[in-house]
Amino acid sequence: MALSATLAAPSKSRIAYDFIKARIEDSRYSPGYRLVLGAIAGELGVSVVPVREAIRLLEAEGLVQFERNVGAQVAMADPREYEVTMQTLSLIEGWATAASAPFMTADDLARARAINDRLAESLHHFDPVAFTRLNLDFHSVLFEHCPNPHILDLVDRGWARLRALRESTFSFVPGRAKESVAEHAHILDLIESSANPVELEFAARNHRLATLDAFLAHEAARGSLRDGLRPPQGTTDQEPFPEEPAGPASRRDQPQSQESA
Repeated sequence: MALSATLAAPSKSRIAYDFIKARIEDSRYSPGYRLVLGAIAGELGVSVVPVREAIRLLEAEGLVQFERNVGAQVAMADPREYEVTMQTLSLIEGWATAASAPFMTADDLARARAINDRLAESLHHFDPVAFTRLNLDFHSVLFEHCPNPHILDLVDRGWARLRALRESTFSFVPGRAKESVAEHAHILDLIESSANPVELEFAARNHRLATLDAFLAHEAARGSLRDGLRPPQGTTDQEPFPEEPAGPASRRDQPQSQESA
């Protein structure tokens, strides 16, 4: 069927395609958002077959990707922007955490440990979006007493930028969550023992960069897989909307000390 004819009388797959793409473009479906075929089909009043076809087309455009044990989800819109945001946040949040530590009370530490315990418990019924929200709660306790309001504002802006770029990094690298919880515990131990500020800053910075490294490795692996599965030339000219079927890096330079940063 010609594309013009399809557009004149939209197929169910075209309707599903337009529906999903519009929500990706207006950020109702943000990067990392899980696309549940049955739920989308229910909203549109169709079977999952045209929804699956629409998602395959969106995957070909780079807007959707499939993750093992997760399924279809919205792809990261701008991986490079995510990378530079994480690099920047690792620097300023690491400094803010070290600067905040002397002002943290026993109650603050207890609150942070309680949040980390909830993060650990959530690993048994993992929800990446809920994990990311708790993760922000945890880190907020660590840097909220930073005495430099300008640095604190930059940290807040960094987290806000991350929220705009993805719903949850852990949607892309769920295996990173367990490591993150263990690193949280180590950072809290450093704070509780009044560790050297440089050591604490370095631990907080590397914690952020480890998540970035996991994401970059994930993207590199996906790129290699795509290259390996690319179809031969001349086999990609099928119609974009067929008729409905009848059936169903780490950059971890040693940080400066608090006095010289």
